[in-house]
Amino acid sequence: MIRSATPADVPVIHTLIRELAEYEKAAHEARATEEQLREALFGERPAAFAHLAVDDESGECVGFALWFLNFSTWRGVHGVYLEDLFVRPSARGGGHGRALLTELARICVRRGYERLEWSVLNWNSPAIGFYEALGARPQDEWTVYRLTDGALAELGRSAD
Repeated sequence: MIRSATPADVPVIHTLIRELAEYEKAAHEARATEEQLREALFGERPAAFAHLAVDDESGECVGFALWFLNFSTWRGVHGVYLEDLFVRPSARGGGHGRALLTELARICVRRGYERLEWSVLNWNSPAIGFYEALGARPQDEWTVYRLTDGALAELGRSAD
């Protein structure tokens, strides 16, 4: 079962984010707190949204999708950017990942959004195979760039 997250789900979302960071060998980079997540997801102006995959038999939350709106200047409409998709290893193969992506695709179709996009680590071949089996295609002509930490601060201060 897929359902929208509620404020009561913030602790489990936080736990799943930590599990995802460990899976991606980057636990040291996952610094978000429950309070930050609560504000981002359920504050006065939500910046992101989350859906949970719940096991029908146990009722346990086994995965999540965290996403936000982006905008295509070429298409002139919003799209969805999937920041995180994670299903616990013990629950993989049970259709939870597909159900989460299906829900996001439904949101796009219902709202007239024309893109559902995300990034995947180059080494994550199980995820790449899964995404390609759904019909997703890599955008090889694009390279992601990121400013963080000291470089971001330095560039931000250069305007002073």
